[in-house]
Amino acid sequence: MKTLYLDLGMGAAGDMLSAALYELIDDKAKAEFIEKMNNLGIPGVSVHAHPSTKCGVVGTHFHVTVNGEEEESHDHHHEHGEECTCGCHEHSHEHEHEHDHGHEHHHHSHSGMDDIRGIVSGLKVPPMVRLNILAIYETIAEAESKVHGVPVDHIHFHEVGSMDAVADIAAVCLLMNMIDADKVVASPIHVGSGQVHCAHGILPVPAPATALILQGMPIYGGSIKGELCTPTGAALIKNFVDEFGPMPAMTISGIGYGMGKKDFEAANCVRACLGETSKGGAKITELTCNLDDMTPEKVGFAMDTILAAGALDVYTIPINMKKNRPGLLFCVMCKEQDKEKMVDLIFKHTTTLGIRENVSNRYTLTRRVETRSTSLGPVRVKVSSGYGVERAKYEYDDLAAIAKKNNISIDDVVKLIDD
Repeated sequence: MKTLYLDLGMGAAGDMLSAALYELIDDKAKAEFIEKMNNLGIPGVSVHAHPSTKCGVVGTHFHVTVNGEEEESHDHHHEHGEECTCGCHEHSHEHEHEHDHGHEHHHHSHSGMDDIRGIVSGLKVPPMVRLNILAIYETIAEAESKVHGVPVDHIHFHEVGSMDAVADIAAVCLLMNMIDADKVVASPIHVGSGQVHCAHGILPVPAPATALILQGMPIYGGSIKGELCTPTGAALIKNFVDEFGPMPAMTISGIGYGMGKKDFEAANCVRACLGETSKGGAKITELTCNLDDMTPEKVGFAMDTILAAGALDVYTIPINMKKNRPGLLFCVMCKEQDKEKMVDLIFKHTTTLGIRENVSNRYTLTRRVETRSTSLGPVRVKVSSGYGVERAKYEYDDLAAIAKKNNISIDDVVKLIDD
């Protein structure tokens, strides 16, 4: 199984992740990638890859300019902390994390989600890359919205919305698409330590929005002062990483080092390893309980709520309980790191007094979404492959929308687009 492992011992930032992934592709692909990035359609952006050395190790640093200028970093060192990288309009200044670009910001770009959607919709990238870019921005916007108590549509990004940050996010999404790993594994994330100085006062590392995005992922602090994980880095990791833990047993075919601009006692880099692992199943947790005193509507609400919170699957099985009472076996499948959250939700939304836990191996096909042009318009297709098989299935929502628009059945839609 083609596996990508990310060593996040010095945190995660967009430019470092993209530079590490860039080192994993061959020379021809590197040249094509740089050319593609410079003709992607991001206004004013130019991207160059330069060698960079940290603690004697040579890696890559991405140099991004906007309208020919490297944006100025307002990243001031303070004895008690670093400037805030919160990223939204609620703060008087957007100050760049030590990893993010090191660019000299001569302007601040204040972009809302509508602006971002407009830019991303015009990028010359595959549909799946576009969807990933938007998903990452939406993750950041939702976190900022919760932190500041304002609607998502009222969030205006500074650093995150600037064109060089769009380039970082697009680069990671494009490189992930090019590498096309079957599984992405990452180490726990080092978030740094100390404080960030924001317009509203002094806050601990990680910054509030970053902390929200990191919920459910394993993180730790350390002796290094500063914010090692940015909101962008956290959102990228959340979007792409399948599981966290130590490096699995793997036969490595490539190693990449993505360098930050600052120097620390430890090499300031993200290390990416690409290789082959066995097809052993991933560990998942199954949580089950018996229910016999809930209405179908309440059971349905519990299932929808738990699925929305990140469960891999939620289902029920009819059973007979004590005294021949009809009941339901309520089952939740989730990632191991989400177990505690799922337990809380099951107790909150069901009437059970106890939950059973089982840990299983889960074998899955690799899944991706493609958008195909048809006589009735674009239709998304879910493609699953691996273990010598490949399957494709139309996205139901797209079929239903076309059926309603044309006043025909879903079967007729499939026949027409298959012809």
